Amino acid sequence: MKNKILIVFAHPRYEKSRANITLLKQLPRHLGITFHDLYEKYPDFNVQVAVEKRLLQSHQIIVWHHPFYWYSAPPLLKQWIDMVLEYGWAYGPNGNALQGKFILNVITSGGQREAYSAQGYQRFTVRELLTPFEQTAGLCKMTYLPPFVVHGTHRLVAEQLKEAAEQYKTLLELLAEGEFSVADMQRFAYMNDWLSQQQAQR
Repeated sequence: MKNKILIVFAHPRYEKSRANITLLKQLPRHLGITFHDLYEKYPDFNVQVAVEKRLLQSHQIIVWHHPFYWYSAPPLLKQWIDMVLEYGWAYGPNGNALQGKFILNVITSGGQREAYSAQGYQRFTVRELLTPFEQTAGLCKMTYLPPFVVHGTHRLVAEQLKEAAEQYKTLLELLAEGEFSVADMQRFAYMNDWLSQQQAQR
């Protein structure tokens, strides 16, 4: 079963982000993938709720793609969540507009992966810090998938960034083509690890 994917991208300083520039250059040219840049669309933060709802309803998989700002997302994405996922539409009585859809975070982080653990510098795992997003998805009756994370972005050389971008491209293609098992994905903390397993089995 093929899926339409909506990438909700939020980065207030995209032009200065080597990692995100590289990731977006590798986005697959796939008819089922819609790239939606919030800061380009709404520089005045005046989110058009009706437009956003129509976009969400016309796609089966939603990607929140953003830098990991203070263990969360940039302010425009937070405003988008606050305004668009309305009571009575996305959740609550008769709030079933997003029921059955899939959603995941794609994030870039300056911190190394090992820093995100109970013993590490950040004290919590990325999955633990993304709990508000996961709970939001659950409240809206969506299935939350493991995040795709690019760690240590300030230290990655061009070849490493390109490798991460190719992996992101592969992920989007697999999601669009419906070539995945949710139960299998859920066994992994990161979507990156699931992808590595898929590639090793080929």
